[in-house]
Order: sequence, then C-alpha cells, then structure tokens
Amino acid sequence: MDAVSVIALTMGVAWASGINLYATIFMLGLMGITGHAVLPEELAFVSDPVVMFAAGFMYCVEFFADKIPGVDSGWDSLHTFIRIPAGALLAASAVGDVSPAMELSAALLGGTLAAGSHFTKAGSRLLINTSPEPFSNWTASVSEDVLVIAGLWAALHYPWLFLAFLCLIVILMIWLLPRLWRLIKALFAKLANLFRKQSNKTPPDEITLTENKSAEISEDQERR
Repeated sequence: MDAVSVIALTMGVAWASGINLYATIFMLGLMGITGHAVLPEELAFVSDPVVMFAAGFMYCVEFFADKIPGVDSGWDSLHTFIRIPAGALLAASAVGDVSPAMELSAALLGGTLAAGSHFTKAGSRLLINTSPEPFSNWTASVSEDVLVIAGLWAALHYPWLFLAFLCLIVILMIWLLPRLWRLIKALFAKLANLFRKQSNKTPPDEITLTENKSAEISEDQERR
C-alpha cells in the first residue's frame, strides 16, 4: 500500500469506529476475507472468524438499540469508553509495520478522530431524542450505517476521494461540536429547572391537610 492509501485507511477506520465500531470491524473483516481489500498484516486479525462473529453479533444488538429513542443515547454513553480506544487501536494497526513512534502518532490521531465522530454522533442523537416520533432516530441510524460502509469502501478503493471527504467532515465537526455542546447544555438546564419547579410544588394532599388543621385551630380559638 502506498502512503496515501495507508493514511486513508488509518484515518478511515478511526473515523468510522467513532460512529459504529462493530460495523467497522465486520466490514473490514468481510472485505479482507473475501479478497475485496488488501489489509495490512497488523490489521488482518479483523478477518478472523471469531472476531467477525463477535462484531457481527454486537452489530445486530446495536442495530436495534440504536433505533430506540433514549436507549440509543444510553448506548452511546456506554460506548464512549469503547469506541475511542478501539479507534486508536485500529488506527495504530492500520498504519502497518512502522516504528513505535509512528504507531503512537497514528493511535493519538486515530483516537482524536474517533472521539470527534463519536461525540458528534452522540450529541446529535441526544437532540434528535427531544422529538417524540421515532422516525428521525431510524433515519439517522440507517444513514450512519450507510455512511460507515461507504466511507470504508472509499478509504480502501478511492483513498484520495476519501481524504477529501474526510477533510470536509473534520471541518464540519469543528464547526458543529461547540454548537451541539451549547444546545445540550441549554437542554439540560431546562430539564433541571423543570424538575426543580416540580420538587418545589406542595403536594395537594399536604395542602388539604394544612388547610384542615388551620380550620380546626380557628374553631378552637373561637370556642375559647
């Protein structure tokens, strides 16, 4: 593989892992085992049947969890600790047989890119979940899966095209992430105010009990 192909594959697996790790591993393994892609020897483990079975099974679980409002955000929160390290590991493996310094650099860049794509996805899903209908979740989930598969295919077969696409994606993430963060903060602030108002309300039974007690005291005073 030439330098451009290695860079495209390294950054491609990291970016895709932040969106859907299991689809990434299964797709890479499938293309490697069927001969549709030549993977570096250090990344050949994804074509192992055991790895492919585990990735395929977890992808099936994620396929359904990712389409249920609320469950998808919980799933994304849990995978903050899975997708980012896995993206760094896959990037370090995809760079091939190089010096430890190059592997570490690939892991750092890959982990950062995986974190960016993961938090963009998780933040977008959290905002989508404010809508009561489930169709937007389904559309977003299917679109993400198609994007991952198409992106990996382009990274392996059309590296220059993928790198141009990735540059646009990175610019979009840099522009979008601060705005997503501000929107999410505003959303949580509204929810906190709502719960605070609910907790400050006196229960109706307690109000009735207080009124009855006040009435009894007034009657006792009048009798005296």
